[in-house]
Amino acid sequence: MFDAPITPFIAALPKAELHMHLEGSLEPETIMELARRNGVRIPYASATELRAAYDFTDLQSFLDLFYLGLTVLRTGEDFYAMTKAYLDRAAQDNVRHAEVFISPQAHLRRGIAIAPLMDNILQAFDDVVAERGMTGGVIVGIQRQFDEEDALSMLNTLQPWRDRIIGLGTGGPEKGNRPAKFRRAYAKARHDLGWRTTIHAGEEGGADFVCEALDILQVDRIDHGVQAEADPDLMRRLADTGMPLTVCPCSNIMLRVFPTMQAHNIRRLHEAGLCITVNSDDPSYFGGYMNENFAAIQQALGFSDAELWQLARNGFTSAFMAEADRDRHLAELDKITP
Repeated sequence: MFDAPITPFIAALPKAELHMHLEGSLEPETIMELARRNGVRIPYASATELRAAYDFTDLQSFLDLFYLGLTVLRTGEDFYAMTKAYLDRAAQDNVRHAEVFISPQAHLRRGIAIAPLMDNILQAFDDVVAERGMTGGVIVGIQRQFDEEDALSMLNTLQPWRDRIIGLGTGGPEKGNRPAKFRRAYAKARHDLGWRTTIHAGEEGGADFVCEALDILQVDRIDHGVQAEADPDLMRRLADTGMPLTVCPCSNIMLRVFPTMQAHNIRRLHEAGLCITVNSDDPSYFGGYMNENFAAIQQALGFSDAELWQLARNGFTSAFMAEADRDRHLAELDKITP
């Protein structure tokens, strides 16, 4: 789908990925193998047939397939393998820090025990830190199609891992599910659990969703946020405050947020002085890991190497990480000359 050349500079550029759904990293071949191993029936005969279904018309058409795909995850071993596979793949793109969303509600509702899920995902992170020196962590994602009581119940279930979780986010369909729906959950995450917060807003929802996330939920980051461009006052506010947006270019094209990469507004957002980061979202579904996303915007929108360097720097400065780790990653980035 996205075949822009990955230049030596892009390949060498240290990166932080801040917007990636772990279950969205399952490749079709892995889904088919796990389905066979775990006795899960899915309506596709082969990985090729499943991949051919990745022709989305909007966010909901993707979510239907995303939720189908994660049903093949049944055991702690499955969650470990998925996490390790993503982190190893991200390392190939010189991702040095990875913050990944997980969807506990989707698994709890299937009767999956939370302890093997969390313990194995976190063990995979520990192993990759030891092996590769990468940093990162888990952001638990509220599924906004469910009610706030369900989200609060999930947060209570996760109490044993509160010190290993770095943040709270919210994904799923924006339509009919405004940010304010989860004000109590976000207050609990900030005040009781000590987590950083982010939310998907301004992807299919409008600029008003972004304003609501800032004013009511008081988030630290906005995921996507591309619809903010419709509100000049909001754009100035985002620029003045340095509020990070975790933009996912290939995802936005695959989900028809923009018709083509040439039509994407990431350059205008960057030139307006916003803190823009580049991310892959659900890379196996959208045909682009980190390097493909950087290459796609360079080819289609003329981003220079110096501009890509700045976007990579934004990723590290916007991350939910310890300052010592941030300083180490930024020092590594400073060794790369645009």
